[in-house]
Amino acid sequence: MAEVSYYTKEGLEKLKEELQYLKTTGRSNISKQIAEARDKGDLSENAEYDAAKEAQGLHEAKIAQMQEAVANARLLDESKIDTSKVLALSIVKIKNVKNGATMSYQLVSETEADLKTGKISVASPIAKGLLGKKVGDKTEIMVPAGKMEFEILEITR
Repeated sequence: MAEVSYYTKEGLEKLKEELQYLKTTGRSNISKQIAEARDKGDLSENAEYDAAKEAQGLHEAKIAQMQEAVANARLLDESKIDTSKVLALSIVKIKNVKNGATMSYQLVSETEADLKTGKISVASPIAKGLLGKKVGDKTEIMVPAGKMEFEILEITR
């Protein structure tokens, strides 16, 4: 059974748009590549045809994977998120206890994660260490650089 993923409305729409693009334009482009390669002669010795067929297989696998992701996607109503503790889609302001640096992250699904925009995956070490914590809590989180201690300053949605 596939794993359920939680999405914001924007994230789910983006996923559906990408899937639609792959099913229409993407498939059309691959079909053209196969037709062009087929026109070049003997298929038994045509590396371009083999490459196009392989690309088609990979493309179809990606479509199947994305269809499964959409089928297992759950839309979260951000207005009903409890802000008393850190949950998926929470925006958390934390402070590094050691150096005093503060940062804000929104905890999102893996496919929506984008560190540049402050969105981290709920499966990341930092997010896992923050889930379920409340404002004022301190938590030690093991990150690639070692153990870091964070204090939760604010939780919003």
